[in-house]
Amino acid sequence: MSTNPAENNRRVAQWLLICCALVFAMVLLGGVTRLTGSGLSMVEWQPVTGILPPMSDEAWRKTFEMYQQSPEFQKVNSHMNVDDFKGIFWLEYLHRLLGRTIGIVFLLPFLYFVGKGYIRKNDWLKYALMFVLGGMQGVLGWYMVKSGLVDNPRVSQYRLTSHLIAAFLIYAYMFWVALSLLFPAVGNRRHSWYGKSMALATLISITVISGGFVAGLKAGKVFNTFPMMGDYWVPPGLMALEPWWRNLFDNIATVQFDHRVLALATFGLIVVFWAKFPKADVPARIRKGVNALLHTSILQVALGITTLLLIVPIPLAVAHQGVAMLLFTIALFLCHGLRRV
Repeated sequence: MSTNPAENNRRVAQWLLICCALVFAMVLLGGVTRLTGSGLSMVEWQPVTGILPPMSDEAWRKTFEMYQQSPEFQKVNSHMNVDDFKGIFWLEYLHRLLGRTIGIVFLLPFLYFVGKGYIRKNDWLKYALMFVLGGMQGVLGWYMVKSGLVDNPRVSQYRLTSHLIAAFLIYAYMFWVALSLLFPAVGNRRHSWYGKSMALATLISITVISGGFVAGLKAGKVFNTFPMMGDYWVPPGLMALEPWWRNLFDNIATVQFDHRVLALATFGLIVVFWAKFPKADVPARIRKGVNALLHTSILQVALGITTLLLIVPIPLAVAHQGVAMLLFTIALFLCHGLRRV
């Protein structure tokens, strides 16, 4: 065991940041599977034995036969043969394989760091909770997929968004702990802008959640104009469903309208935050973070508008999802840096 606590913390933090990078990649790959229609290609969940793909023509035939019983094949992909099926199977397989890889990359170093004493006994529960949450995320992912295997070949937007929220929460938890190891608090005073940074991070999170419903309902493929939605600033039928709250989650027009409003409001407040943020009394890394927040938000708005106008091309849609997570990351970085000064 190293006798340098700072060095021990740095190694543990590096491991956590690697896990964060893998979760980031997992979110992006999940977006690709959704956009390519690959997410329902694996109709079984085998957490242990499912680590191996079909290894023979006979195994592929049986796997394809199981997929042929699914509503997606019967209602959408009945034209597919085995070779076509492989094209969507591999993406979902890689998504699940990456999830298992994250579990291994987390568990083995965790046991090593515990054995070496890098992680203190009173912190074991904190890290064990990360592992448990990761396992529960796998269960939630299967729960989401099951919603598209019953009669309607589309996963529930509620379950998809819950799966996305859980990924962001796990990511945020690991990232925050890593930051605490790299930048331990040196004071006990909260910066006067800490509350504003938390409010901004919350608004970014709500905007991301609204984006989950846009993705789940494929609401980005309608009203492909900007700044107006077709011929309207406020499209008709926003409150067409009863009870009224269902429109926030089930009405395609309302879901897209809400996401637009939240995104533009978030961008406007980020600009104000950047313009008003004090230039003194903060570490240089915080000033750089505030600049990064502005630049990333500009990129995100540009990606969002372009993705909408071009009717959701896959590369742009995945980039939009990735930059959303990057914006969330920067906001967390600022919240952490301003909590103790």
